Amino acid sequence: MGEHAEEKETADQETRRKVDWRAGSGRAAGILASVVRWVGLVFAAILVLHVVFVIGEANPDNGIVSFARGWADGLLLGFKDLFMPEDAKLRVLINYGIAAVFWMVVTGVLAKIIRRVGGSA
Repeated sequence: MGEHAEEKETADQETRRKVDWRAGSGRAAGILASVVRWVGLVFAAILVLHVVFVIGEANPDNGIVSFARGWADGLLLGFKDLFMPEDAKLRVLINYGIAAVFWMVVTGVLAKIIRRVGGSA
């Protein structure tokens, strides 16, 4: 009976030793990369929504419109006065549109780097 217990203990130790930590880190990297992509998508969507509100001449006092404007202004970074056409709607379309593309590209590249470093190509 003592031998059987020792054999089981040895088998349990071998099972514990076979944990593949790289697979776990690869899954974690995949999840983190997905979160980064979703954040970029949400940021871009807020910027595009603001563009739609400006071009469609939405009521600036509406809660949704002011919420989108507040977040979009924060996400604009250095693109606010990148191009200065005469038409205010065109200015918003170009500058906020470039910022939306920027967020999609940057988060896409960052997600790819996270996946490669984390081992979940």
